[in-house]
Amino acid sequence: MREWQAEGVTMSGMTTGGMTFDERYRAIDARDARFDGQFVTAVRSTGIYCRPSCPARTPKPANVTFYPTSAAAHEAGYRACRRCLPEAAPGSPEWNLRGDVAGRAMRLIADGVVEREGVPGLAARLGYSPRHLGRILTAELGAGPLALARAQRAHTARMLLVGTDLPASDIAFSAGFASVRQFNDTVQEVFGMTPGALRALRRPSGAAAASGAIDLVLPYRAPLDLDGLFAWMAVRAVPGVEVAGRTSFARTLRLPGGVAWFELRRDGADRLRMRARLSRLADLGTLVARARRLFDLDADPAAVDAALAAHPEIAPRVARIPGIRVPGAADPHEMLIRAMVGQQISVASARTALTALSDALGESAPEVEGTARLFPTMAAIAEHGHEVLRGPGARIRAITGAAAALADGSLLLTSGDDGAQQRAALLTMPGIGPWTADYVRMRVLGDPDITLPGDVAVRAGAVALGIPSDPRGFDAWAARTAPWRSYLTAHLWAAVPPRAPAGRTGRAARAAAAAADAGPAVRAPGRSRPDAAPTPHDETPHDQETT
Repeated sequence: MREWQAEGVTMSGMTTGGMTFDERYRAIDARDARFDGQFVTAVRSTGIYCRPSCPARTPKPANVTFYPTSAAAHEAGYRACRRCLPEAAPGSPEWNLRGDVAGRAMRLIADGVVEREGVPGLAARLGYSPRHLGRILTAELGAGPLALARAQRAHTARMLLVGTDLPASDIAFSAGFASVRQFNDTVQEVFGMTPGALRALRRPSGAAAASGAIDLVLPYRAPLDLDGLFAWMAVRAVPGVEVAGRTSFARTLRLPGGVAWFELRRDGADRLRMRARLSRLADLGTLVARARRLFDLDADPAAVDAALAAHPEIAPRVARIPGIRVPGAADPHEMLIRAMVGQQISVASARTALTALSDALGESAPEVEGTARLFPTMAAIAEHGHEVLRGPGARIRAITGAAAALADGSLLLTSGDDGAQQRAALLTMPGIGPWTADYVRMRVLGDPDITLPGDVAVRAGAVALGIPSDPRGFDAWAARTAPWRSYLTAHLWAAVPPRAPAGRTGRAARAAAAAADAGPAVRAPGRSRPDAAPTPHDETPHDQETT
């Protein structure tokens, strides 16, 4: 099999046209954990593959082949290293950077599409025949969709083995295997040990077993601005659906197999502790993928920070907040509704509106740690949203219309969408303009290269940092930070302290104040709700939609 020559990252952390063999070899010789999950190292003399930071002795260059994915190494006949467990590394940031078919496919595979719809379903979502998709993925990633899904299945099985006391037979079918024998064979082939031996590697976790929850560890690449993430979630948390504090975040979620709940907590310097409850264990892989996307855990902070810090205007912010993240979306449909409700009003007002919407239309869920409700379905919002939302009739019709389109499938919104096509589809909807379309693309697709030049807080942050704030000047300056402009946006939001809407006078100021007080809020009094724009520090309205 040919050696991987795909797009990569240099030792300085900057994106290049592709890492050379020597650059990758220097990374493994330095045991550089920044590259864990970005490629694997297969060693011909031992028949195993490792993560770049593996503590084992560095193999000779002549014995090394690099692969972009574990699945590619599996296909080439290698098994996972027992010592470094490359399957437990953070995911590759490349799948968000890449807007091509391979990147979109990897996002959908992680979300469990192949398990639910098979390869034909995956291919249909991407607009290709199964055979053509197989050729593309094999050429780009070294493995076809079945092999990539098989690696995902093995990863789910490993999480269940080390995170629960479930019998191996239950785990086999929950992870998507057709039989216990297939499960045993795959675990042995991928990890080089039996399921029982793999389970023996876990840490004691009696609390999780006693409570019936699944206890997991989610690795990430340090640094990570957890203070900022938890604070951002806290000011936007919908009571009953979400609970957020200084060191934790929990929420309910509707998954393909039923209701789920998860909690993320600090746990060490390079990982989060996740506790999960699911109606159907087969949803675990999907739940983990969505939690990782929500907290942007597969980002490459070394590359992002190095690119941004090269510019003196933003360098002090990067030094102050290393490892800033751009929060993703646990549910794409919910994200669109939250963005539309949050148009042109403050975060606090939007939170109030969404709280009342959830109180009125959300289905009940098992009560866990302060959560007892699901965010409303799109069908419920489409049918009854007008009874709860208040404000301009056109705005309410836009929100319920978008919900109806999502409910009946005439508007598709997934993490595997083509970015340009998703934006174009959103812009055809009444009430959705460039701000909302780009904001949703940033959150749902995890697109790392989005700017919002018309955003009030982005302009204020640019002024505060000495960056041109007019749209043309800002776009020209921001282009220097590509492909990480979403992270620039996050820093600009964070640069503006919470305050009342700025930059408006006279009629515009009165209109903004009226919108903040009465814009798509709700008839039923609520507590507080979240959304508008992603930064933990900003309370100003961000959406500039006028449609």
